[in-house]
Amino acid sequence: MELVIENVSKKYKKDSYGLRDLSLKIETGVLGLLGPNGAGKSTLMRILSTITKPTEGKVSWNGIDISKDPNAVRSILGYLPQDFGVYPHLNAVEFLEYLASIRGLDYKVARKRIDELLQLVNLHDARKKPLNSFSGGMKQRVGIAQALLNDPKLLIVDVPTVGLDPEERIRFRNLLSELSGDRIVILSTHIVSDVESTATDIAIVNQGQLVIHTAPSELLAAAAGKVWEWLVPSQTWMEVRNQLLISSTIQSSEGVRMRVIADNQPSANSRLVNPTLEDAYMYSISAEKQLVKS
Repeated sequence: MELVIENVSKKYKKDSYGLRDLSLKIETGVLGLLGPNGAGKSTLMRILSTITKPTEGKVSWNGIDISKDPNAVRSILGYLPQDFGVYPHLNAVEFLEYLASIRGLDYKVARKRIDELLQLVNLHDARKKPLNSFSGGMKQRVGIAQALLNDPKLLIVDVPTVGLDPEERIRFRNLLSELSGDRIVILSTHIVSDVESTATDIAIVNQGQLVIHTAPSELLAAAAGKVWEWLVPSQTWMEVRNQLLISSTIQSSEGVRMRVIADNQPSANSRLVNPTLEDAYMYSISAEKQLVKS
C-alpha cells in the first residue's frame, strides 16, 4: 500500500494558499502529521479524503490518481474530520447503522461490526441512549467508530482526541497502534503527545509547506544538544520568557523550571537535557522559520 502526494498546492484566493508544493510518500504504519493551528493539516486531510481537489499536483493511491478516480480510495477510506457531527435524536446504534447503509455495507455484517466497534470505543453500555445526551468525548468516540465501519485500509483522523479524557486518549492511542499493522493511518494533530507513542513516521507541516518527514528517532536526534533545563526565580521569570523559545514550564516553590530550545547555553545555571518529541517538534518549527528569514 502506498499513498503518494506530489507537488500538491491548494489556492483559496489570489495570494492565499492552504498548501504549497507539498510532496509526501506514505506507507503502512502510523504517520503523525504535526503542525500548528492553520498550518494546512486539515486542508491536506480534505484532499486525501477526496472532499476537495488540489489546485495543483496530484495524490495517488497505489498508483491511481484519486482526483480522476475518487472511488479508488473512498471504498477503502475511514475518515474522522475535525468537525464531526451527529444526528442528535438517533442513538449510537441507529446512527452507525445509517452510516453503514449509506456506505453500502451488508446489514448483517454491519450489525456485527457495530457491536464490536461500540465495545472497542467503550460505548456498548450507552449504545441505546440518544446522541444528544452524550458528552463531547462520547460523541468523539462515536466518530472514531464510524471511521472504522468498513475496516479501512486508509484511516485518516483529524485532531481525534479533542474532548477525550486522559484514559480515553490512552485507549485511542493504543487502538491506533493496534490498527497500524496492515493499513496506513494518518493522525493529524497539533498535540505532540498524541503521536509520541504511536507514530512510526512524523511529518511536520507549517504555513502550508512540509518542514520535515522522518522517523521519530531522527527527529529527536536533530534536537540533541539543543534543549536546556533552567530553574528561574519566579520574580525574574517574566523578564526572560519573551527572549527564549520555551517548550514547557513547571511552577514550583523554588521558581519556574523550564525547558529552553537554544543552540547555545542560555545561562550558566542551565543544564543540557535529552530532548522529548515536543522539544524536537518545536526545534524543527523554529529552524524552519529561521531558514525562511535567511
